[in-house]
Amino acid sequence: MASLQGISYKVVKGGSMLETSAALVTTSTGVAQDVFGKPGKRQVTLLSAQQWQDACQTLDTELPWTTRRANLLIDGISFSEQDLGKVIQIGALQLEITGETDPCKKMEMAYAGLEAALQPDWRGGVTCRVLNDAEISIGDSVHLVE
Repeated sequence: MASLQGISYKVVKGGSMLETSAALVTTSTGVAQDVFGKPGKRQVTLLSAQQWQDACQTLDTELPWTTRRANLLIDGISFSEQDLGKVIQIGALQLEITGETDPCKKMEMAYAGLEAALQPDWRGGVTCRVLNDAEISIGDSVHLVE
């Protein structure tokens, strides 16, 4: 069964990722306190733990998942183009998958080769729109809904 393994946010643009064990996620703010959580298609970003490990293996290194600067780390689901438009449920929270999170130059600045390692097979994760307000916590179950 898939589960939520990490929650992070940043309070200033370009700032460090802050990790937490629980967070309120809303349609107006995304992950509470996150600087980029405004309504839209990129309100919350999700990263697959398996796909992150694939990228790290490509580089023959281990990096903290927060290096990717995503909001949520999901264990047990790998994302692909077929997931576009699907709803992912994390506990009581529902998120609509709106697209691929394209890796940018910040990844290259974080670790040489990381931008290229994240490009294949949606390894960079997915962007989501928040559909309802809910509190989430590490360990919550995660399900993809058609």
